[in-house]
Amino acid sequence: MHPEIRVRFAPSPTGYLHVGGARTALFNWLFARHHGGKFILRIEDTDRARHNEDAVQVIYDGLRWLGLDWDEGPEVGGPHGPYFQSEREAVYQRYADQLSAAGRVYTDENGALRFRLPRQPLAFDDLVCGPIEVDRSKSQNRDGALEADMTIRRADGGWIFHFVNVVDDIDMRITHVIRGEDHLSNTAKHIELYQALGVQPPHFGHIPLILNKDGSKMSKRDTGASITSYLDGGYVPEAVLNYFCLLGWSPKDDREIMPREEIVARFDLANVNRKGAHFDLAKCDWFNAQYLAQMPLERYRELAAPWLAKAGVALPADQLDAVLALEKMKVTHLTEVPDRVAFFATDDFPFDPAAVEKTLRKPGALDRLAQLAECYGALDAFDAATLEAQLKQLATTLGVKPAEFIHPARVAASGRSVGPSLYHMLEVLGKARVLARFERARGQFAV
Repeated sequence: MHPEIRVRFAPSPTGYLHVGGARTALFNWLFARHHGGKFILRIEDTDRARHNEDAVQVIYDGLRWLGLDWDEGPEVGGPHGPYFQSEREAVYQRYADQLSAAGRVYTDENGALRFRLPRQPLAFDDLVCGPIEVDRSKSQNRDGALEADMTIRRADGGWIFHFVNVVDDIDMRITHVIRGEDHLSNTAKHIELYQALGVQPPHFGHIPLILNKDGSKMSKRDTGASITSYLDGGYVPEAVLNYFCLLGWSPKDDREIMPREEIVARFDLANVNRKGAHFDLAKCDWFNAQYLAQMPLERYRELAAPWLAKAGVALPADQLDAVLALEKMKVTHLTEVPDRVAFFATDDFPFDPAAVEKTLRKPGALDRLAQLAECYGALDAFDAATLEAQLKQLATTLGVKPAEFIHPARVAASGRSVGPSLYHMLEVLGKARVLARFERARGQFAV
């Protein structure tokens, strides 16, 4: 066994990066980083009919968005390439020749190359599932017949997954194979190939499948299944990574929110559950909101900027941080940010008709707005505390509830009836813009 821990993620570029694949990549990456080993990316693209160049880029983008950097693989290189199976024909032929020389393969009547199964009992210790014993002498096909010898190359020359998977893991010196539990049934035949090639098999660890809330296996059609949906949905990569790591793994305490460095330090395959991991998008949304609320404003600004630009919302540079901070604690997805702050970017913002009807059309509302404008216009200081104190004092003086001023002021200043703290919002807008907005509302909605 090679002394350095080496793991791999080997997706097929046939459509998109599934949450199950991303979670497998994450567990491999965490295992490698925890042990100071290497994380290898390999693209299993032998099925040229299903190959999709765009899907390769989706894999790269998804892994990089999550922060899962690979030590060897496409766009990085390494000593054990090529890292695309479609470029490894000579490697496969060399190993097939080795099996042929040992009398372990033969060509059947249809022209396919088959591996002679040893048909012996086999046992191995899985790092997650524990001891596994399989009596391969009695292995059957689905129809109940004795299992046929394994095809490793089709008559058309195409290589079969089981063979190239093993060959690549040997050639790339993979020490630990961490993959989904749906591959557990393949492990015995893979070990037989290792043994036939005279190589010590790697350690295997089969992680639980990801299930929907109803217990069904998560499919590509289910909500939240595609990693692209997280990139497009305004999720924070560190929040998604944190949630994904808990799909089948537990730090064995009540911690949920954990920075990446802590997850790496604590990750242990011994704490991977055997039971299926139930996926809950609402829980992932909660993680996202928690991360947004707790992250430094500099990081929040960095993440929000592309969404503001995409929506055409250009906030004044000197007010950007102050504006973003107003709504930061309320945002669940970054997609919400532009709409929440758009009224700061222009004084020609639209008014919500329902808010106007309920608030500004209310008898006396525009008069209250004029009184508040006069009060605020006389102020030298225009900070939130002063604005709140002056509004409440005015309400007391006139014998009315503060709400008689608060609601008209909010709709006049923002065009809507909900939003951030009124006084902090007015402070950020500044005295001149607030008074101008009050005047605009009075002129636009006067009877």
